[in-house]
Amino acid sequence: MARKLDYRWRLRQVMAERGLFATTDLIGPLAARGIRLSSSQVYRLVAERPERLSLKILMALLDILDCSMGELIEPVVANGAGRQRKPGGAAGTGIGELRPRRARITPAGG
Repeated sequence: MARKLDYRWRLRQVMAERGLFATTDLIGPLAARGIRLSSSQVYRLVAERPERLSLKILMALLDILDCSMGELIEPVVANGAGRQRKPGGAAGTGIGELRPRRARITPAGG
């Protein structure tokens, strides 16, 4: 079975290594490369792990920070290959056959 891979987004760490500590420090350099992002978009790019990222933005970040893709995106083995069990006992226990009933809407006065 092939192992599942994930990644660690290291933009904040790479920025700090380059002396850039405010997310807004990227707005000007990105704009100079033809990429116009709002301050909230840049904040999300730095503070959160992106699920989708345009290659233009990625290439601009690599150029601005003078780093390699391996420094910015670190591959890691995914945790928990398979379904995780829910807390509260052995598998198969729980509410059993109990399921909520679907609501029936009837016209008023009918």
